[in-house]
Amino acid sequence: MLLGTVASIWRYPVKSLHFEELGEAEVEMDGVRGDRTAAYFVASPGRPRFGQEFRGKENDTLHLIEDGPGVEAAARRARVDVERRDGARFFDLAPVSIVFDSWLRALGEYVGYAVEPRRFRPNFFAVAAPEFSDDEPALVGRTLTAGGVTLRVRKPIERCVVPTYDLRGGPSDPRILRFVAQERENVMGIYCDVVTPGVVRIGDRIASR
Repeated sequence: MLLGTVASIWRYPVKSLHFEELGEAEVEMDGVRGDRTAAYFVASPGRPRFGQEFRGKENDTLHLIEDGPGVEAAARRARVDVERRDGARFFDLAPVSIVFDSWLRALGEYVGYAVEPRRFRPNFFAVAAPEFSDDEPALVGRTLTAGGVTLRVRKPIERCVVPTYDLRGGPSDPRILRFVAQERENVMGIYCDVVTPGVVRIGDRIASR
């Protein structure tokens, strides 16, 4: 069954920081190559979240920052020290995430504008095929193909406050999370595990076996 077509591909080299837009992605067993391979952690003893990730929940501009000095400046404003850790994968749960435009449609109608998929920080944004109408829970356990990659859907993605942050640094929009929580059981997008690695390109079809 055809689910849709890949319209955008993103990776986030440092978790919670700015994105890189790709025309194609090498998808390895542990995710898109170069995705979330570093993260910043709170290094101030006695502070909330000591030893845990310094995230967008603590600073609503991290998604605009591209480099270490910017993160360190943001941390100073928050009066915490941070340390960067490299050499691992810093995923919330699973290595690949996908959002379909059909899942965003009602949200856009509710807030009165087209909600940018990148607010939800997926790896792949897809335009749904006309015949595809499933929501996220219906896909759990199914095997998907995207380009040369095979994925297995692990679970829907439960959302926090981060999608409310404006992508250009403007005011947050709490209506986004309110709608997702009240109308979509706090879900937007799917987490997937990689079954067969390969390459995904913009324009590739996403299908379910």
